[in-house]
Amino acid sequence: MKLEKHIFQSASLIVLIDEAVEFMLATPAVSVPPEERFSGGGVYALFYTGAFPLYQKILDKNPALPIYVGKAVLPGWRQGRGTVKENDPALYRRLTEHSRSIHAASNLDLKDFFCKFVVLKSQEADLISTVEAAMTRKYHPLWNSQIDGFGNHDPGKGRYAQAKSEWDVLHPGREWANRLKGIKPDGNTVEEKIGLYHVNKSS
Repeated sequence: MKLEKHIFQSASLIVLIDEAVEFMLATPAVSVPPEERFSGGGVYALFYTGAFPLYQKILDKNPALPIYVGKAVLPGWRQGRGTVKENDPALYRRLTEHSRSIHAASNLDLKDFFCKFVVLKSQEADLISTVEAAMTRKYHPLWNSQIDGFGNHDPGKGRYAQAKSEWDVLHPGREWANRLKGIKPDGNTVEEKIGLYHVNKSS
């Protein structure tokens, strides 16, 4: 078997993904969550402008660096286009969930965050995961690549044996995270990871 006969490559696809990323980064910066509710799924990036000490060197060096990148797909999207709920506010809902996590953190202020996002509908919705992955590869956002757990949800009753995430150790306050009984990550180790991230971003 000649594997090269099974490998698909497309320069036009790369151009299309880059176009979508550039479009999103050129959109207006808005609050988290945006003031107006809207429908649709898509990709978003969160940016931090506050004074949390461990982030200062990173922000001073790269003020336009997103701290988190994520996506939201419409209900039914994975099952096929005929079952997609086009009017569902999936992306707005995800940003609202993130705003609650940030607001709950004892050492973060929601007003220090803003977001940029792109809504992808109809056939463009097939690009959602691809554009998110491209953004993550390009910027390696801190809360995606080094500090895990920001996007976590309440695991629910009977599932609190797991440990707190690194994000919840660094930014305590989410009520459900306080119920987790597992051995939590060491705070010093989490800080070391942030320091290593800064070194890598500065090189």
